[in-house]
Amino acid sequence: MQVIGILFHLVGGLCLFLYGMKVMSDGVQQAAGDRMQQVLNFMTRNRFMAVFTGFIVTTLVQSSSATTVMLVSFVNAGLLTLTQSIGVIMGANIGTTTTGWIVSLIGFKFDIASLALPAIGIGFIARIIKWKHQAWGEAFLGFGFIFLGLEFLNTSLPSISSDSVIFISKLSGYGMGSILLSVAIGTVVTLLMHSSAATLTLVITLAFRQIINFEMSAALILGANIGTTIDAILAAFGAKTAAKQTALVHVLFNVVGSILALLFFKPLLTFVDFITPGSSSGEGITSHLAMFHSVFNIGCTIVFIPFVTQFAVLVKFIIKDDPQKEAAVPDHYHFVYRAASIQDTPELSILRAEKEIRDMAGIASSMYASFSEGLKALPETEDKDTLVNVLMDEMKVKEAYADEMRETLTAFLIACTREQINPRSGRRVTLLLRVIADLEDMTDDCCGLVYLLDRSVKKNQLIKGKEMEALVPYVKQVEDFLTLVREHLGRSLTAEQAHQARELEDAIDQARDRLRKLSRKRIEAGKDVKTELLFIDLVRRIEKLGDYCYDISSGLAKMR
Repeated sequence: MQVIGILFHLVGGLCLFLYGMKVMSDGVQQAAGDRMQQVLNFMTRNRFMAVFTGFIVTTLVQSSSATTVMLVSFVNAGLLTLTQSIGVIMGANIGTTTTGWIVSLIGFKFDIASLALPAIGIGFIARIIKWKHQAWGEAFLGFGFIFLGLEFLNTSLPSISSDSVIFISKLSGYGMGSILLSVAIGTVVTLLMHSSAATLTLVITLAFRQIINFEMSAALILGANIGTTIDAILAAFGAKTAAKQTALVHVLFNVVGSILALLFFKPLLTFVDFITPGSSSGEGITSHLAMFHSVFNIGCTIVFIPFVTQFAVLVKFIIKDDPQKEAAVPDHYHFVYRAASIQDTPELSILRAEKEIRDMAGIASSMYASFSEGLKALPETEDKDTLVNVLMDEMKVKEAYADEMRETLTAFLIACTREQINPRSGRRVTLLLRVIADLEDMTDDCCGLVYLLDRSVKKNQLIKGKEMEALVPYVKQVEDFLTLVREHLGRSLTAEQAHQARELEDAIDQARDRLRKLSRKRIEAGKDVKTELLFIDLVRRIEKLGDYCYDISSGLAKMR
C-alpha cells in the first residue's frame, strides 16, 4: 500500500509539472505569437545563429518538442528551409537542458513552496486583469505550477524503504545491459508523456532520493532524448516532404548522438564528474545530471554543426524530394491543421494559415494572368473556341479549389478565435478572414471575365484594334496591383507602399472612367452596341478586381 500511495503522489506531482509546462509554454507563445516566425526567419541566416535561436526559443517555452513541432509546421508551410531548421533543432536540444538546471539548482536547494505559491498568485492576478500582458501572466502562472509539481515530487519519496525499491537496485547490476535497458525505459516513458523535461525531472528526483545511481540516471536521460522526437514525427504525418525531412533530422540527430554517447559512456561520465563540483552521489547528483545533459547536447552540436549541409543532403537522400508531386495541383484542397502536440497554440497555427492564404493569392494571380494572356491572344488566334474552352476549364478547376480553400481556412481561423489568443492575433484573424473573402471573390470575377471572352467569341463580338490597345495597359495596372498585394500578404505595408496602393487605385479608377467615355463615344459614332456593352462590362469587372486589391492593401496597412 505504501508503494501505491507513493505512486499516486508521483503521478500527481508529475501531472502538475506537465500542466505547468503546458501553461507556461502556451503563455510565452501567446505573448510572442505571430512574431515567433519573424524571429526564426531573421535569426536563422547562418547555422550558428540558428543554433542560438533554437536555444533561446526553447529556453523561453521550456519545451524542445514545442520548438521542433513549430519548425516542422513552418517548414511544411514553406516559411523556413530544411537547412535553417537543422541548426534550430541543435539549439533546441541545448535549450531543453535549462529545465534540468532549474530543477537541480532550485528544486532541491530551496523551499519550493515559498516560490510556487507567490508565482501562482501573481500569475493568476496578471492573467485575469484586462491588460495587454495577460499572456505573460499565464506564463508566470505556469512557472508556479512547475515549482508546485516539483514540490510534490520531492516530498513523495522520502519515506521509501530499501525493500520497496529493491527491484530497481537489481536492474543496475547488469553492467552495459542495465544501461541499455535504462535507455529503453527512458525512451518509452518519454514517448508516453510527450515530454523529455518531465522524464528528466522524474529522473533527477529519483536520483536525489538515491533510488537510482548516476549511471542509470544518465542512461535514462539518453533515452528521454530519443523519446522526445515523437512529437516531430507526429507533426510530420500528412505533411509535405520538407516537413518529413525536418522530423527525420530531429530523429537522426538525437538517436545518433545517443549512440555516440553510449559508445563513450564511461569516459563521458568521468568527464562530467571531473568538471562538476561535488560528488556524483547524494545531493550532488542533481547538478551532475544537469551537467551531463548539457555536455551531451552541446557535444553533439559541436560534432554535427560543421556538417549541416551534408546532413541536409543525407536526409534528402533518405526521404527524396518529389518535384512532380509537390508541384501538382490536387483535385481537392486539403489543409492539415490538427494539433500534433500539447504545446501547440493558435498563434503559431495562424502563421501556417497565412502561408495558405498567400497560396490562395497566388491562385487568384495566376487566374488573372491566364485571362490577360487569353485576352491578348484571342484576336490573333484562328481556333478561338479551343482557346476559350481551355481557358474556361482551367478557371473552373482553380475557382472550385479556391472555394474549398475559403471554406476550410475560414473554419480554421474561426476555430482559432475560440481558443485563447492575444488581442493582436484576434485583430489579425479578423483581417485574414476579410482577405480570404476578397481573394475568393477575385477568383469568381476572373471566371466571369473568361465567360465574357467566351460570349464575345460565340457572338462574334471581338475586342480588337484600338479598343484592345486601350484595354491592355488597364489590364496591366490591375495585374501590378495584384502582384503588390500578393508579395506583402502577412506583412504590414509601409507608409510608402500604402501610398503606392492608393496611387494604383486612383489610376485604375481614372482609366476605368476614360475607357467608359471612349466606349460611349464609339456607340455614338455608330459602333456595334453589343460589342461596346461587352467592353464596358469587361472594364467594370477588371476595376472590381482593383477594388479588392485596395481593400486588402488597406487592411495590410493597418496591420501592426
